[in-house]
Amino acid sequence: MTRFMVYRMGQGLATLVLISITVFGLVRLTGNPANAMLPIGAGPEAYDRIEAHWGLNEPLPVQYGRFLSNALRGDLGESISRPGRAALEVVLERVPATLLLGGASLLLATLTAVVVGVMSAAYRGSLMDKFGKVVALVGQSIPAFFLALLLMWFLALRTGWFPVAGYGTWRHLVLPTTALGWYYVAAIMRLTRSAMLDALDQDYILHARAKGLPGWLVIWKHAFRNALLTPLTYVGIVLGFLMAGSVAVEAVFSWPGIGLLVVDAVKARDFPLVQCVVLLFGSLFVAINVAVDIVYAYLDPRIRIATE
Repeated sequence: MTRFMVYRMGQGLATLVLISITVFGLVRLTGNPANAMLPIGAGPEAYDRIEAHWGLNEPLPVQYGRFLSNALRGDLGESISRPGRAALEVVLERVPATLLLGGASLLLATLTAVVVGVMSAAYRGSLMDKFGKVVALVGQSIPAFFLALLLMWFLALRTGWFPVAGYGTWRHLVLPTTALGWYYVAAIMRLTRSAMLDALDQDYILHARAKGLPGWLVIWKHAFRNALLTPLTYVGIVLGFLMAGSVAVEAVFSWPGIGLLVVDAVKARDFPLVQCVVLLFGSLFVAINVAVDIVYAYLDPRIRIATE
């Protein structure tokens, strides 16, 4: 088990290095930050001064080496668009808003999906089951940003029920939560339905029905408890996807989280800020996946034996 843990952690570190190389290269394809900082018509001396201050006049391998060395010490650089402030400090200020949106979306997706999935499996072939299939099809077909625009048009601009944008009250949370979480309603619902169908076909369910137990008790206590592992495993990973996928939704609703921060940072060509956000999300994904693999290997020895 120890060898497997070291192996997976090593893979995780290698993945983070690849992520750092990728984001370091891609942000520099967006252009020179000096173009966003200096007025039109600025002379070459001004450009040279800006590039020298941020180390942009050095060869890329030297820049990457300094970036990686500082990152290993917890220093992800100073924000270009917010001079004097550390990029990590700026990002951490936005984390609570993104966590609130991601957590609310995860709660909405999980509760809705579990109820619809269980009922679809319990009443296979019924109108409820058909409704669940439609929810799954529609939910996985509509991009989050497009759904966000539809919700804004119908429920904010046309009816005035909810604010168009902003942050602060529960009414500001409803539309972005729905837009961000709806896709995962469909995904979790399908997993729940499939796991429930497998559980309902087991012999212990037939035995419980033969004993005369009420239908709701058989479904929710016996079948659901045994079908819960598969959707719960996916739910643990979904939180990382929700945080990373919040970029478009936060931009549409002007939600002051990390997603909106990334959009502004890309416009300003704030390399350290973009690199900090990508590394933060990358570390989150890697940590979740490594943790899930280690738990699986602990529960099923065949997984770790296959890597030895």
